[in-house]
Amino acid sequence: MKLPKTTRKYCKYCKNYTTQKIAEVKGKERGALKHGSIQRARKRGRGQGFGNKGKWGSKPPISKFKRTGAKVSKKTNLKYICQTCKKTTVQNKGFRTKRLVIEQ
Repeated sequence: MKLPKTTRKYCKYCKNYTTQKIAEVKGKERGALKHGSIQRARKRGRGQGFGNKGKWGSKPPISKFKRTGAKVSKKTNLKYICQTCKKTTVQNKGFRTKRLVIEQ
């Protein structure tokens, strides 16, 4: 999807419509080491004993049907920088696109 570099949008700090620069927020990828953390917890003594152990309980059986992976499109993460007061607002709701191009 192609987006312009600047747009006219309401600035909640200036309290009127101003030209705002669009930028994409690049986030860090964080993955929880789920299997490893469960193993470490077991060594510490969690999930031992009888009955339903809650989140430390048994894992579901592996399905014979392979589940699909991640979604093809990711949600956008845009921030708008006001040209008059230089303050930043982040978009309130992302939309799904395969590719985002911010052009002149």
